[in-house]
Amino acid sequence: MTEDKAVTVSTGYITFLLGLVTVILHGIWVLDWRVVITILGWMTLLKGATKIGFPNYINKSAQMFKAQQKIWGGVIFLLGAWLFWMSFR
Repeated sequence: MTEDKAVTVSTGYITFLLGLVTVILHGIWVLDWRVVITILGWMTLLKGATKIGFPNYINKSAQMFKAQQKIWGGVIFLLGAWLFWMSFR
């Protein structure tokens, strides 16, 4: 899907808005696990801006990560499981 610039830019707007909402509503800069959500919000905001401004760069990056898909999937799963566990603590 990253080969079509229109799809990349339109999903960039959605990603940008989700990151912006997270940054505005969850700007918690404390030294505990909640800062991870704030950092993820800022990363989402930057990813959305990159998708809007540089769709060709996103296409090249996606091809690079395609070979390491299982590794990144595992990392994201573990991060999600850890955040889920911490939210009920």
